Amino acid sequence: MDADNRDILAGAHVATRLPAQDLERARRFYAERLGLEPVDERPGGLLYRCAGAEFVLYRSTGASPGTFTQMAFQVDDIETAVAELRRRGVVFEEVDVPGFRTHDGIAEVEGNYPSSGARGERGAWFRDSEGNLLGIGQPVL
Repeated sequence: MDADNRDILAGAHVATRLPAQDLERARRFYAERLGLEPVDERPGGLLYRCAGAEFVLYRSTGASPGTFTQMAFQVDDIETAVAELRRRGVVFEEVDVPGFRTHDGIAEVEGNYPSSGARGERGAWFRDSEGNLLGIGQPVL
């Protein structure tokens, strides 16, 4: 690869794509449960923006297996975010595996990326109406 083309994607804007078998059901979930409204739409797709990042819900006949985090929101206060989302009907995953356990839906995650300046992270996970696994994280400074 030519050295001049090696970083061709380094300056690109990155946007997540999440499949939805029922786009209207997904729209309602994101509005009613997460408080998010699309900023734009086209046939088969809804565009959302959050603090400069964006994601798209798109009509798909396929579905994610929901075995991994597909998208995560970073928040300043995870307890408040989890409590508010629960109030709106979001159900958080409880995990209890060796070395990783949630307490009241929130896990303490060891370590973080050095560039973040954090020593760890607190995380919580939930599924949207389409089975996509979404996360919420708060860096621990």
